Amino acid sequence: MAEQHRADVLISCLHDRSPGLITAFQEEIKRYGLTDEIGIVQTACRGFCAMGPVVLVQPDGFCYTHVEPADVPELVEETLVKGRVVERLAYKQPEAHEAIPYYGDIPFYSKQVRLVMHRCGMINPQSIEEYIAAGGYQALATALSSMTSEDIIEEVKKSGLRGRGGAGFPTGRKWESARRAPGDVRYVIANGDEGDPGAFMNRSLMEGDPHAILEGMTIGGYAIGAHEGYIYVRDEYPLAIKNLGIAIEQAREYGLLGEDILGSGFNFDIKIVRGAGAFVCGESSALMQSLEGKVGEPRPKHFHATERGLWDCPSCLNNVETWADVPLIINNGADWFASIGTEGSKGTKTFCLVGKIQNPGLVEVPMGITLREIIYDIGGGIPDGREFKAVQTGGPSGGCIPASLLDLPVDYDSLVEAGSMMGSGGLIVMDDRTCMVDIARYFLDFLKEESCGKCVPCREGIKCMLDILTDITEGRGTMADIDRLETLAWAVQQTALCQLGKTAPNPVLSTLRYFRDEYVAHIVDHKCPAGVCKALIEYYIIEDLCTGCGLCRRKCPQEAISGEKKELHVIDPALCIKCGVCHDVCKFDAVGVR
Repeated sequence: MAEQHRADVLISCLHDRSPGLITAFQEEIKRYGLTDEIGIVQTACRGFCAMGPVVLVQPDGFCYTHVEPADVPELVEETLVKGRVVERLAYKQPEAHEAIPYYGDIPFYSKQVRLVMHRCGMINPQSIEEYIAAGGYQALATALSSMTSEDIIEEVKKSGLRGRGGAGFPTGRKWESARRAPGDVRYVIANGDEGDPGAFMNRSLMEGDPHAILEGMTIGGYAIGAHEGYIYVRDEYPLAIKNLGIAIEQAREYGLLGEDILGSGFNFDIKIVRGAGAFVCGESSALMQSLEGKVGEPRPKHFHATERGLWDCPSCLNNVETWADVPLIINNGADWFASIGTEGSKGTKTFCLVGKIQNPGLVEVPMGITLREIIYDIGGGIPDGREFKAVQTGGPSGGCIPASLLDLPVDYDSLVEAGSMMGSGGLIVMDDRTCMVDIARYFLDFLKEESCGKCVPCREGIKCMLDILTDITEGRGTMADIDRLETLAWAVQQTALCQLGKTAPNPVLSTLRYFRDEYVAHIVDHKCPAGVCKALIEYYIIEDLCTGCGLCRRKCPQEAISGEKKELHVIDPALCIKCGVCHDVCKFDAVGVR
């Protein structure tokens, strides 16, 4: 029996939701005497955030969601001992309610192409042995034993790999520039700062497959002639820092970092530097300033970082996802990598799919996939039967893309043409209850706080745009404000010092481009069509739907609602503070917004 059902139980998405789950498995497996036959492995994020904790039973491929310690006895007996599916724990499509027991059949996973993330959630990230068993460090061995620096750079150039941190600059060209730059000292740097709200692609990769990043950086160091590397990680990522630290120590112990790596004569080592969490440090020169122990703010780019970067030495800065792509290219070849994606955007890209979406989480898809496929085929569409309105790509500095462009291919060039950008990989989905003017105001407010203030266009321009947007959302806007806002946005975009300032106007320009009618409604009609901006809305009771249950009256913090039991209730506009509690608690949709 034990031989027939030999398995590994891979547990992910634990965090604080079910801290006793691993202990419960260990105790139950011990009770059956299967401790030597069944391994319990706590893995990292598998991406299906709404379904955690997730348990994957290998090699059978059974996948269980929302698993709690109380479920463990049944799961062990039925699946691990008898080889049967526990249907009540299997994933179910929201509409169909039909159990999908196998990991590979779940639409969230079956539509993805997981290359960079293929080991995340499948191995113990704190075990170098598991990484090596899964093919890890084979690319490094190949690069050091049978390839010259020029060979590696040529292969990366041929692959078409572009930077995954947002700018999309060709990686091979960057490496070539650093290799050719004068000077004896060079550096490679991994950007794991990830400042976009709601984004966790880089964090998940650093937590779930840290050795892939180290391997890519070591190959890059060999290619450009560097002997030191730095991983810049924000301090809010303690598990990423921990797992990267463990991986570095293990790699040194195995002779994969340090002196004379694999007997090749190549020396290379990596250090972790903790960032303070400044959004502007996602910008290359600001990040390098921070690495040097200075204030993290951008500097004028009279020289490229590949010529004079960290400590004025040639430096290659790439996003951690870019570094993790490198071993894939060396192992499988440039032609293989270039066969995935589009003409100008090769390979896959990880995205954080968040907001008004049925299946929020981390996804990896081939470049060129459409927004519709990501949002509906993978994300499961919009919850509660609401309509899709827009999706913001590229983080706070990205643009908002409307429903009319749902079939837009997701690649570097198409997104820029649509008024947005790839960014590091955030996708924020919005439904018909989202006010696009308020969305632009929200992101400008974030960017105002994160601006370093070094240059006038960014420091003053963002503040002025925010003031105009605030006036519009609070009912003080004029039609002349739209022209002023557009003029300011173009000026900031053209004159700001760094990419934070240059891209900050994107939320404004894209919402003006696609949702100008909402701006006009706020100004001319003094109405917020989405019912979001408090100064422009009024809550009222819908007579035909009110049952007189009294829940809204009891929950109102201002006692602004009156009415007898089982009779029509009324909201007093003079007392109402428009908190929306009545709207949220009403079970009969009897509270309207106008």
